[in-house]
Amino acid sequence: MKPESPKNVSIAAVTALLRELGLSPEQLLQAAQASAASVPTFNEYVPRVTAVVSPGTRRVYDTYWRRVNERWGDRRIDEPTPLEIRQLAEDIRRTVVKRRNARGGRTAAQHLISALRCLYRHAVADRLINEADNPAARVAKPRRQPSTRRAIPAPRLAEIIEIAGSTGDDCDLDLLILRLHVETACRRGGALAVHRADLDREQCLVRLHEKGETVRWQPISPTLATALATHYEHRGGAQVQGPLLRYRDGRPITRRRYDYLWQRLGRHLPWVATQQVSTHWLRHTTLTWVERHFGYAVARAYAGHAGTGDAAATTTYIKADIEEVAEALSALTGEPHPLAATPPTSPQ
Repeated sequence: MKPESPKNVSIAAVTALLRELGLSPEQLLQAAQASAASVPTFNEYVPRVTAVVSPGTRRVYDTYWRRVNERWGDRRIDEPTPLEIRQLAEDIRRTVVKRRNARGGRTAAQHLISALRCLYRHAVADRLINEADNPAARVAKPRRQPSTRRAIPAPRLAEIIEIAGSTGDDCDLDLLILRLHVETACRRGGALAVHRADLDREQCLVRLHEKGETVRWQPISPTLATALATHYEHRGGAQVQGPLLRYRDGRPITRRRYDYLWQRLGRHLPWVATQQVSTHWLRHTTLTWVERHFGYAVARAYAGHAGTGDAAATTTYIKADIEEVAEALSALTGEPHPLAATPPTSPQ
């Protein structure tokens, strides 16, 4: 007698189990269809995720979520496969707008995959799909290339400041922006998020709200503290609080001011345009200087790196406090700071 195939044995076992549970195959099929019907489409779910993420996340991922909706808007979020996600990432990489600082569309592909991972993390949390069924988690991002940013040599930085202060439609504003970034090593988003309430003029501190929803008090020189307060008094009008950096007519600046500033600098300084120098280069410049003269721990605190993921586990033990950051700032600017334990000296 020919033995039954393993498949037939399994079917018989499942049929017996269903009979024991009082269920029919048709009931299982109806339940599966009902479950699938409860899974939203991308057009339905993307707006829900967009509404709950941070403004920074929304700004970075919104373009890619819109591209997903264009491609898969009417499909359920549990339908795309890892292969389809790879194909979409490749399509975006090939069609990305070519800019002078483009790197083959790698960043666009990385952001697309990150945007989908964010979307599916929420879907898992909402129990719309299982963690094991997350297709974006099974798609590798393109390898990140080393950054071309670096510290700007002092003579070149002096050229930037000279041109910013002698050209354009609002030199005072541009010089204030540059000094804020040089002193604090903050990111562009951090500077734009500074409000009048974030300025402690007495202790010469500014509160920075930066990526990852981190908040920190950063020392600034007395000269900059006074300049920022005066700037707001003249341009903030009758408003007691609000965004600190403003145009002459009282409007808060946006990222467009930075675009205008660096485009102007590039026209006057060809090396700025050629190397695609940006505000983030100022962060590299300041942090490199601090690390060389005051060590890694102080540079790490100066940068606002609070986690342990940026270096080895020893970072748990080598922490610098705000007084040490103030000392580094004091040496950088040549001005005394209320929180610095020692007077400013020029490191050798």
